[in-house]
Amino acid sequence: MAGKIALSLESLNNPDSISYLTQKEAAGIDGILLGDLGFSVDQLMELAGLSVATSIAEVYKPNEYSRVLVICGPGNNGGDGLVAARHLHHFGYKPFVYYPNRTPKAPYTGLVTQLESLSIPFLSIEDLPADLSNDFDILVDALFGFSLHGAPEPPFDGLIQKIVCLHSNDRICQKSPVIVSVDVPSGWHVEEGDVNGEGIKPDMLVSLTAPKLCAKRFWGPHHFLGGRFVPPAIADKFKLHLPPYPGTSMCVRVGKPPPIDISALRVNFSPSEFCEDHVVADPIDQFQKWVDDAVAAGLREPNTMALSTATKDGKPSSRMVLLKGVDKEGFVWCTNYESRKAHEISENPHAALLFYWEGLNRQVRVEGAVHKLSGEESEKYFYSRPRGSQIAAIVSKQLSAVIPGRHVLHQEYKELEAKFSDGSLIPKPEHWGGFRLKPVILEFWQGQQSRLHDRLQYSIQEVDGRPVWKIDRLAP
Repeated sequence: MAGKIALSLESLNNPDSISYLTQKEAAGIDGILLGDLGFSVDQLMELAGLSVATSIAEVYKPNEYSRVLVICGPGNNGGDGLVAARHLHHFGYKPFVYYPNRTPKAPYTGLVTQLESLSIPFLSIEDLPADLSNDFDILVDALFGFSLHGAPEPPFDGLIQKIVCLHSNDRICQKSPVIVSVDVPSGWHVEEGDVNGEGIKPDMLVSLTAPKLCAKRFWGPHHFLGGRFVPPAIADKFKLHLPPYPGTSMCVRVGKPPPIDISALRVNFSPSEFCEDHVVADPIDQFQKWVDDAVAAGLREPNTMALSTATKDGKPSSRMVLLKGVDKEGFVWCTNYESRKAHEISENPHAALLFYWEGLNRQVRVEGAVHKLSGEESEKYFYSRPRGSQIAAIVSKQLSAVIPGRHVLHQEYKELEAKFSDGSLIPKPEHWGGFRLKPVILEFWQGQQSRLHDRLQYSIQEVDGRPVWKIDRLAP
């Protein structure tokens, strides 16, 4: 039965293999959901609005597209927009709502109350700027769904025309807000699409339940499906084929994402300054402060670092490893002493580390000489690992040698797991141990606007016969 709901992952990128609904079929599915299957209008609007908000968050990040105008019609599509506005607020956006013809009954009145309690502004027609480009980054078109019959009436007809004009040829060089349409772009026929070419041209379409026939004529870069409430009974009755939702997501992309021009990728970093009077005298203490910030920010594995080594003739290699300890003596990690990185360290004991914390726009570079830990220290780190990781250290030879397949690793792991299933001590392999890099240079990098990044470098200087850390500002 599930196979009738979800396509294979290979089919996911082919919109032609997905089901599209006529207006009559869409109304029939809604009738079953609200009738025999016991859904309520507010339940469906909540799921739909959440899907719209998560689709927006997938593509348009709040640090670049913060100001959102949600334009709500008088029906269920408008209710979806009200719910989306609430979730967008909680996602970190700054939503504004235009809702001229309010429906005076539950659940719509309740949604308005919820938004007002969050201090989300409701705009009147007089409040709307003549040019929507200057005040908003995203326009959410939640005006009319598949149940609309006939042409839109005032004030919606004029507003649709204003949105259409945002993508007119004489504005092609001007920045315009992106347009996100909910289920059916306003001004479109539910089945035939933008018949007269006078409808809204959205950048994103969020189809709900299943795409409507008009979605076949959507040529924007981002098409998502949302709702995730189609039960097998409906999928079977209407012979629906829909893409599988990934993980716990409330939305799924239909078709391939647009190609990315890597040269055009830009991030305007946080403007918080990082000045000389913000740092402490000892770089290890400063590093610990930044690690604490990364942990407090909830960043995943903030002890991840890139380790770069080189052969005796200077050929470099890099890989990601985990920092296992840091103190005044340096930075510690553990590995197989027969690995490529260990061989390179034995030939050339100079190495570099790189820590990168994307959520804080920070990185730290460390350079210095490397030496092995004592057997006692290595053993201490080995037994701090979970038993499964101890067994894996024995299985993983890390020689970059070719093996027949993953089954070889599984087989050896199972044999060792059975051998030590009585809880007995797992002996540390002779080839496993730690390294410590003693730094001579540490650079703390804080991303800034317009690429004017802050770079503060600590380097060892000898003063009166003793080593002292010197702090210099480097050019961005």
